[in-house]
Amino acid sequence: MILALALLFFCLALPRRVHAYIDPGTGNYLLQIIMAALFGALFAIKIFWTKIKNALSSIHSLLLKQKQDRAKQ
Repeated sequence: MILALALLFFCLALPRRVHAYIDPGTGNYLLQIIMAALFGALFAIKIFWTKIKNALSSIHSLLLKQKQDRAKQ
């Protein structure tokens, strides 16, 4: 597996002469994809933030309760 990955890396790392055309709109399209992914992730975090906060607070309250129970014993 490692040998295959190393071979793939060397094949991709060593440049060859390529005569290809990249449309100027391609960079803009890639930027739009990256921005959409970023804002989509931020929106998902915003939507699920309450669930994340509640889960973290319940874990915190359980840890405090266990600590108080140990202190009483």
